[in-house]
Amino acid sequence: MNRHKAKLLWFTGLSGSGKSTLAHALEEELHQRGCHTYVFDGDNVRHGLCRDLGFSIEDRTENIRRIGEMAKLFVDAGVISLTAFISPIREDRERARGLFPHGDFIEVYVKCSLEKCESRDVKGLYQKARAGEIPEFTGISSPYEAPLKPEITVDTEIDTLEDCVAQILSVLEERGVIPNYVVGD
Repeated sequence: MNRHKAKLLWFTGLSGSGKSTLAHALEEELHQRGCHTYVFDGDNVRHGLCRDLGFSIEDRTENIRRIGEMAKLFVDAGVISLTAFISPIREDRERARGLFPHGDFIEVYVKCSLEKCESRDVKGLYQKARAGEIPEFTGISSPYEAPLKPEITVDTEIDTLEDCVAQILSVLEERGVIPNYVVGD
């Protein structure tokens, strides 16, 4: 009915790597192609469903568990779901992956050096974390475990936003998630 398959694209990377920006840009392109999509990020999850959680390792684990369960419902409903969360613990991401049939969870590693992420930080969060004002900040005082075998890796330090979107679209087309798109279709 949708002319596309429902999948979960799980964007992971450091704060400032471009996860939400990339997820929203991809969503816009998918929308232009007639796909039903939804982006989950801190703006719409941390202020509602997960507002009772902090940033301890335990709370982050619960946050990712809730997001995985919620995204599963959307995928079951036929929606291409995009989650944009640091999701720093590899085991938590693998647990979320386990909720989905093989091939329905597509991990997208948004690769970017800590130095570049810090240079993009308009809110000054990294600076506050280095000053000890923000405890348990991923990449500074709390760990980030990069994916070992993500289905897709984009490097936002090197590639443009448009190039990253194109890379992901290419993989989605190759896997038959979305139809091949020709301008003018």
